[in-house]
Amino acid sequence: MLLVEINEPKWEYDVHSLVKAFYPERTVKVISPERIGEAPAEIVVRCDPQEVSVSFAGKDGVSHTWEADESGKKNEFKRFFYRCLCETCGKELPWGNLTGIRPTKIAMGMLEQGATKEDVFSVFEQEHFVSREKTELAYEIAEREREILSSLHYKDGYSLYIGIPFCPSTCLYCSFTSYPIGAYRSRVEEYIDCVIKEMRETARIMSGKILDTVYIGGGTPTTLSPEQLDRLILNLKEIFDFSTVQEFTVEAGRADSITKEKLQVLYKHGVSRISVNPQTMKEETLRSIGRAATAAQTIEAFKLARECGFDNINMDIILGLPGEGREDVQATVRRICELEPDSLTVHSLAVKRASKLRQFIEENGMDMISNTDETMNIASEGAAYMGMKPYYLYRQKNMSGNFENVGYAKEGKAGIYNILIMEEVQTIVALGAGSITKRVFPDGRIERCDNVKDVALYIEKINEMLERKRELFEVER
Repeated sequence: MLLVEINEPKWEYDVHSLVKAFYPERTVKVISPERIGEAPAEIVVRCDPQEVSVSFAGKDGVSHTWEADESGKKNEFKRFFYRCLCETCGKELPWGNLTGIRPTKIAMGMLEQGATKEDVFSVFEQEHFVSREKTELAYEIAEREREILSSLHYKDGYSLYIGIPFCPSTCLYCSFTSYPIGAYRSRVEEYIDCVIKEMRETARIMSGKILDTVYIGGGTPTTLSPEQLDRLILNLKEIFDFSTVQEFTVEAGRADSITKEKLQVLYKHGVSRISVNPQTMKEETLRSIGRAATAAQTIEAFKLARECGFDNINMDIILGLPGEGREDVQATVRRICELEPDSLTVHSLAVKRASKLRQFIEENGMDMISNTDETMNIASEGAAYMGMKPYYLYRQKNMSGNFENVGYAKEGKAGIYNILIMEEVQTIVALGAGSITKRVFPDGRIERCDNVKDVALYIEKINEMLERKRELFEVER
């Protein structure tokens, strides 16, 4: 464990995020001076009224005299601390000292305020030490996002998310709210009843607002039977006005949950976008990460979706999966290019605390996890070969190689909801167990209310979930 001592608690998150980015193989713990105990801290940060200092492994510290006022001290500290880490570790990070998950939100906000391209580049490169390559990527995506979102109703509109928290099995890397469908089969109908009840109350609460996008995710929504999918979506379209909906997405996700009958139900109800996600085309990796479907089944499911009429199909892949290197990524991208999906989402593996992957790493070591500029470029070049351009981006904690997740899409095939969930510019009302509703106020302020994660508890406390939504939306502030 790498202990970091800091006497300024309000900066603990940024310190932890930066140190972890430089030392991905270490477990990092940030503590205050009074909690130091017997173990000495390897990194000590002292924030005094006149200066800040950082020392590594007991060596003489490097100090910096404050230049900014109180409101600007945090950013000044992150710049100083980042440079100290760079010098000590002998490397720089592609995203510099940015610790948040939404780097494009900075560019978007600046452009909305009338900033020029030069202004955006200056902030990214000079204030945050972001590489030129990543700065260009963030700017390009921000410009494309503004164009895609220009037809949405920010003030009078909202989007809807419906969570189906069931999966055929739990993947090694997953930390989402999901439960094995086999163990919950007897409660699925009851769960759908509660979601429909939540739909009705949400429609009442949001009456008069314009519904822009709808996204059914999970979990794996297609673990539901064709009849259950039909009942869910039939009620959804009866309860909400779909005449204004610009995008209706359902994550088909895993090939072992996809059948022709289910695809026909989705197509019949006007689902405009689906995902068929391989994550990798390497059979050995699929088995090790808990994906029951083979690469051949994924290809078959994709072709079946095309036969059913879907003309907007996304595929997800993950870079940095255990044991995979450049050749494996090349092989996966090559097979995806043969299928020609309409969009491709490229994830950098993130080691989540709640996932089985953390235990796997503890047993096998971080050497099993590898993601590089080269593999990121392979995926990017594959997307470009298919005529796709990057349209959204986000980052996560503990990402392999400190990279990012990027969505690529052909013209007119970008996932609008994906942009909305990242940029937080429109209210998203979320239904189902483990979902989080975000209300965006006119001044940009965001307030949230969450549903309990446990399926049984969600069913038991559905009325409490409804009351949380009423409190969030019916009180004007």
